[in-house]
Amino acid sequence: MKEKTAAVVLAAGKGKRMNSDIPKQYMLLRDKPVLYYSLKVFQESFVDEIVLVAEKGEEEFCRKEIIEKYGFTKVKHIAAGGTERYFSVANGLEAVSQDCDYIYIHDGARPFVTQAIIKQALAEVRTHKACVAAMPVKDTIKIADEQDFAVSTPRRDLVWMMQTPQVFQASLIRGAYRKLLSEEKKLRSQGVQITDDAMVVETLLSHPVKLFRASYENIKITTPEDLLIADGILEKRV
Repeated sequence: MKEKTAAVVLAAGKGKRMNSDIPKQYMLLRDKPVLYYSLKVFQESFVDEIVLVAEKGEEEFCRKEIIEKYGFTKVKHIAAGGTERYFSVANGLEAVSQDCDYIYIHDGARPFVTQAIIKQALAEVRTHKACVAAMPVKDTIKIADEQDFAVSTPRRDLVWMMQTPQVFQASLIRGAYRKLLSEEKKLRSQGVQITDDAMVVETLLSHPVKLFRASYENIKITTPEDLLIADGILEKRV
């Protein structure tokens, strides 16, 4: 029986570091919203369905100005985002068809995911059940204390920058998020900060996550400088 895959694309952030009234996922990049580019790649891929997670109250805007305008027929649901990223992901997972085998979780503000990355992720998740697009860091990394003094220097060859998509066997990621939601208050009281989906699987289920090399161009639009970099990447690809 054919494998079924889904993509949860997150577009619920407010983008405070962008210093703009327009959320970063809707800012224009070569006359199209940033969100358009990642949705287009998943639309043209083997992925069977897409769930878009939008800021609560922006669902109809996304339907008309993104999905219908650009013909993203694989977007089957628009889920409302939550107060934290992990709540948004949980809402997106809830909207994915129950018969899916693998689920991609991707930041809508990361426009340069490619077909090659999506294909490689499928090969990795089939073997490891959990994998993340990532790249080795180029710079030396310092661990600092609360007063911003350097306290240690990890080996650079062992430090990676996490990207998305982060891809999981559907039952694994659903189980991890169910456990996260049931233990969320306890984790917060312990000072545990969940910053990506791999951490949910690692922390709640103690399941290893495979890192695979993606691309240094697979950037996330976070600050105004990133838009300039993104424009340069698009210029090269034209």
